Amino acid sequence: MTLRERVGAELFRKVAGPDGPRNRERVHGTPGPRWFAPGSPITRVHGDASMFVGGIRAIMLQSLHPAAMQGVADHSGYRGDMWGRLAQVSTYIAMTTFGAEQDARQVIRAVQRAHESVTGTLPDGTPYAASDPHLLGWVHAAEVDSFLLAHDRFGHQPLVGAERDEYLAQTAHVAGLLGVTDPPITEAGLRATLDAYRPELAGTPAARDAISFLVWHPDLPLAARPAYLSLVGAAVSLTPEWQRRELGLPHPRVLDATLDRTVGRALGKVSTGAIRWAMASGHAQARELQDARR
Repeated sequence: MTLRERVGAELFRKVAGPDGPRNRERVHGTPGPRWFAPGSPITRVHGDASMFVGGIRAIMLQSLHPAAMQGVADHSGYRGDMWGRLAQVSTYIAMTTFGAEQDARQVIRAVQRAHESVTGTLPDGTPYAASDPHLLGWVHAAEVDSFLLAHDRFGHQPLVGAERDEYLAQTAHVAGLLGVTDPPITEAGLRATLDAYRPELAGTPAARDAISFLVWHPDLPLAARPAYLSLVGAAVSLTPEWQRRELGLPHPRVLDATLDRTVGRALGKVSTGAIRWAMASGHAQARELQDARR
């Protein structure tokens, strides 16, 4: 195994978490109907290595909502167990995209139960609750926008035409079951949703601290850190200037815009390529489990 392959495998293991192999077996090996057919838009996007870039970009975008960021800061935080949080999100996405319907519904209920205790107040005294449909709507919109954008740039088989709206309609099915009210089912609807949240967004001190920690303290072996920073650089290249400015990230006013896009594209291609290799063996195992189930 080359250094590039070892790095890709290490990053994959980190995101999948210590229970990754067991969760993979449950996702792909449990018999029963699935919500989404193999090869459909949601399975192509969520099964691609570009999700590593999209996931980092989603965290950056989500942190711009003060209530969402305060909930993380008050009840978990990135400093305590960043990779544990990412592994939980990874498992949720895998289970609701590829898992048996009974398991998908179970993991949704588990997230809902966890959200019930995530309540508090913002510094100005405004109450927040993770179960608030409006807040859930922001988290969902930030995720699917990031996943779709990263897949456009770095995905193996980008979505075209009607596939793009189909992807959003498929993700809306899951979001609705979680508690999101009227999640967007078209690209036009997603753009309108993101624009509607814009007045609520700001880079709070908690958000800037979280993103700084996410970038510079990944808790990875030294050999894997350059690849991780490549993923971060690719995610930043997909983030609009005003969002970068709010989060204290480099932006085109201090970087040449063309160079910024070029470097970001190169970083994303290299890093997702390494992870795509690491995922290949996992996909082979998943196919074997699916064949055995049939």
